[in-house]
Amino acid sequence: MITGSAPLAENVMNFIRCALGCVVVEGYGQTECVAASTITLEGDSVPGHVGVPSPCNIIKLVDVPELGYFARDNAGEVCIKGTNVFKGYYKNEEQTKEVLDNDGWLHTGDIGRWTEVGTLKIVDRKKHIFKLAQGEYVAPERIENIYLRSKFVAQSFVHGESLKTCLIAIIVPDHEVLPVEASKTLGIAKLSMEELCQREDVKKMIMDDLFAVGKAAGLYSFEQVKDIFVSSEMFSVENDLLTPTLKSKRPKLKEHFKPQITSMYEKLD
Repeated sequence: MITGSAPLAENVMNFIRCALGCVVVEGYGQTECVAASTITLEGDSVPGHVGVPSPCNIIKLVDVPELGYFARDNAGEVCIKGTNVFKGYYKNEEQTKEVLDNDGWLHTGDIGRWTEVGTLKIVDRKKHIFKLAQGEYVAPERIENIYLRSKFVAQSFVHGESLKTCLIAIIVPDHEVLPVEASKTLGIAKLSMEELCQREDVKKMIMDDLFAVGKAAGLYSFEQVKDIFVSSEMFSVENDLLTPTLKSKRPKLKEHFKPQITSMYEKLD
């Protein structure tokens, strides 16, 4: 069994291997390099990494000083070169130059780290980083992946602006978990998802769990969101908030939730 396309939590990988009793390997790559540029080796039971380079390509890590990652420390942006790397985007030279350098290296926008045994671990994202007003760099997709560990969260969109000092988020709660937890913890029953999402006590319950999950994962205080809007509407391809490969359309999400984002920042100012 092969897993890819998105990070797989270590406990999930261990559970699948134990429960199914089959070989489960994890791959990493992009469409631009024909999917798997790395893959774990059969027999490697250690979770939390994406394996070694595929035979068809080589990989190097390039300094990302603004995020504190340096190749001398075996960390940096993952760059891929090989026969599997594409020649460019169709009739889009400008976008091609953004990801493909003159030497044929594909710059993925992902931050990786070599482990002691030579496997690659994906630790961060470079593409959507931004700087807060106090000068701290933030990688929102990394924070979103951490918040997904919360039992309440089905989807999340972490947002920040260079003129603001803090982060906010749109949280779509798990439609199965939230009613059960609201009944058990808050004594709330027989309310619709829309009604639950509008309650301040439900919002606080979710925020408390987000903070605990973030703290356990080692997020700095400036990386923790200071306010959230709880939405009952799922992000989807149909409402144009996800790409066909189910990745968040960040500009579309920002526009779609503009009133809620504006309102949250007005309260925090």
